[in-house]
Parts: sequence; C-alpha cells; structure tokens
Amino acid sequence: MITTLAIIGLLVIAILAFTNFYPSFGGNSTKEQKLAYSKSQQFSNGKFRNVKPVPEDLSFSDKLSLAYTFFTTKVPNGRPKEDLVPKKLDTTHIADYDGEARLIWFGHSSFLLQIDGKNILIDPMFGAVAAPHPLLGEKRFNKEFPIAIEQLPQIDAVIFSHDHYDHLDYESVLKIKGKTKHFYTPLAVGNHLRSWGVSDSQITELDWWQETQLGSLELVCTPAQHFSGRGLNNNQSTLWSSWVITSKNENIYFSGDSGYADHFKEIGNKYGPFDIALMECGQYNKLWSDIHMMPEETAQAGIDVKAKKIMPIHWAGFKLALHEWTDPIIRVEAKAAELNIKVIAPQIGQEIMVKDSVSTYANWWQNI
Repeated sequence: MITTLAIIGLLVIAILAFTNFYPSFGGNSTKEQKLAYSKSQQFSNGKFRNVKPVPEDLSFSDKLSLAYTFFTTKVPNGRPKEDLVPKKLDTTHIADYDGEARLIWFGHSSFLLQIDGKNILIDPMFGAVAAPHPLLGEKRFNKEFPIAIEQLPQIDAVIFSHDHYDHLDYESVLKIKGKTKHFYTPLAVGNHLRSWGVSDSQITELDWWQETQLGSLELVCTPAQHFSGRGLNNNQSTLWSSWVITSKNENIYFSGDSGYADHFKEIGNKYGPFDIALMECGQYNKLWSDIHMMPEETAQAGIDVKAKKIMPIHWAGFKLALHEWTDPIIRVEAKAAELNIKVIAPQIGQEIMVKDSVSTYANWWQNI
C-alpha cells in the first residue's frame, strides 16, 4: 500500500511539474489582464464564454471516459494508408510573388496567404503532433510541407484563431517568430506568445467584432462557437474566434474552429459576400457537435456567410476524432451539391487563387 501510494504521489508530482513548467503549455493571464478582459461581453467570472452556454463542463470522470473511448476505439481508414505528399513550392516563387491574392494550404487549418504584397500565415501549425509533447499524440498525415518552414520569406503577419495545439504550436512559433513582424490573436492568446519570447509590441489582441488595419488590409476578429485551454485547469482562459481579411479587391473568411450557430449569418450579413470561405470540416462527433460542425453544417455555414466558394479545412492533417479521414470531404461535397454552393478541395501545397471561379481540383484523396 505504501509503495502504491508513493508511486501515485510521484506521478501526481511529475504531472504537475510537467504542466506547470513545460514551455509548450504557454502563459496565463495576470490579474490586471483579467480586469481588462472583463470589459468584454464574452468574459464572465474569470472565463470566456460562448453566446450559447456551450460546451458543457465535463467532470473529471467524464473526461477520462471520453479519453478512454478515443484511445481505444479502432477507426477503419482513420488515417491515410501512406503519408500525404504535398506539392512542392519553389522558394523564389514564394519570396518574389507579386501576383493576385492566393492561398497555399499546409494541411489541417494552416495557410500562407499572399495578398497586396504581404505574406500572412493563418494558424501556422507545423508540428508533428497536436499535443504539448511529441510522445502525447499521433503523427500528422504529412511529414513534409510545400516549403520548408525555415525557407519561408519574411512574414508580415501571423493570425491565430485560438490556442488549441492543432492551431497554436510552441515549436512552430519558435521557428517563425524571428521572421514575423506582427501577431494577431483573440483576447488573451497573446499571453502564450509572450511566454515564448514574442515582444508585446508585436502582438495585437482583439475581441469579437473589433477591426484593425494591416497596411491596405482590414482584419476583423469575428465570433466562433468553440472553447480554449492548453492545460489541466485553464479551460476558457483565452478567447477563440474566426477572422475576416479584406483588401480592396478580395474578401476572405476563415472560420477557425466552431460549432454551427447564428454567428455565421451575422458575419455574412455584416462582412459578406466572400470570395472564399475557409470552413472547418473535420474532427467532429455528435458528442461534441456544439464546438465542431458536422460536414453538412459546414456547407450550410458557407451559405450563411455568403461565400462564393468554400474550402473545407481542419481535415487531412491529424486524427483527432473517430471518423474516417476522408469522411469530411465526401459528406461536405454531397451536401454542397444539394445546396448549390461550390466546394474546392486542393491538394496540400496547390495554389489557390482567391478570386478564381473556374478551376477544378482532382479527387486527390481517393485510394490513399
């Protein structure tokens, strides 16, 4: 009994030490910052909230049960049979690009946007696993990227939607912070960046519906229905969001992670129509549909935001749910055809012209 208790005690100490001192967990808000956040309609009793009272706070036993189900359930075709191979990009073609606005997908929810002579990274997650440590998660589907992260040109801005590990990655920030001019985040997410050595002068935190200028571009932090937290006891400690990026000629919507809710129509009415909407479509389950859309809802959300075309994202990167890895694209395309909204599904690394309305893309995911 004494030996068992000693082992349990050591494990508890090890876990507490890991979560409190390992750098990838990021930073926490100060009392002064929380006082400032209390001015936000989304902040109450020390936590950020959705408009609807979701997600439900799970008990510790519920969390253990959910984790057990996830890690013990075998999903046929849960991963590609082989690593996804991206289209490679020439470094000079990236560094010297001065054409029309375009996007390059890095898999999951990560993009390079080149627009109005600026290089913008959106949710740049280049890590091998969506977890605080490489031993705590499954490997991503693509080992390689369209261009090596070290070969990226100077980045004018990085935009983050929230602080979960599949969107905000410690090692990725370390690799890009030296070549990045500025970071844009929802409220309190900047504290993680500060803890990783990014200067406060390089960080702009925004609340929902707040707007800011990046040269000729307008950036708008818009709502999402999701949640946040990187540790055991800091859920809802930072805000989550979607984003609108507007130039003189282009209008782009990035959904971040979100359950389906009324905010899509609000955003469409206020800022639409959009040339392209990058819409979450993957890592869903009926148990957590309030915070991750089902594919059919993704197609409807594209209608709601008044998108001329949608690109499903949040798939083809990681196995973070119990569906087949191709289920998102198959289901969203079927529903989009019913709703008569255009869906594009480019390969990782394939050029996506923001204003393009004619290009088609092969079903590259079949038989992989």
